[in-house]
Amino acid sequence: MLHNRALSCFVVYGALLIVKMYVVAIITGQVRLRKKAFANPEDAVRHGGLQYQREDEDVERCRRAHRNDMENILPFLFLGAVYCMLEPSLMAAHAHFLVFFLGRLLHTVAYLGKLRAPIRSVAYSIAQLPCFSMAVQILVAALSS
Repeated sequence: MLHNRALSCFVVYGALLIVKMYVVAIITGQVRLRKKAFANPEDAVRHGGLQYQREDEDVERCRRAHRNDMENILPFLFLGAVYCMLEPSLMAAHAHFLVFFLGRLLHTVAYLGKLRAPIRSVAYSIAQLPCFSMAVQILVAALSS
């Protein structure tokens, strides 16, 4: 891995993105506890009674943010790993990974912070650009070999 600096860079950003996903999961759990809104009856009973087995808009917002991460970060992890096999320049790879990471970070902040539109949508779109770029480069390389 040390010989492929793009891969080393990718591993750092991939790990940061996964940590970010874990943080969103922890925030979701904390919001559930604070709002007393549990999905499962056994959790509701443990925290006061079945009346707390309910949905809450803030919990659902956290869940949507987490689901959006899974829908976008998991494909990035595949694309980034394959992209590194193309041996891109470190600068190009770093730019792809950094833009995706910052876009996803801003997306999460906008989602959980209820920032005004279109901040979340812009962040989402920005993060899609490096994924599209990597996908195109992978396809070109695969089709030309």
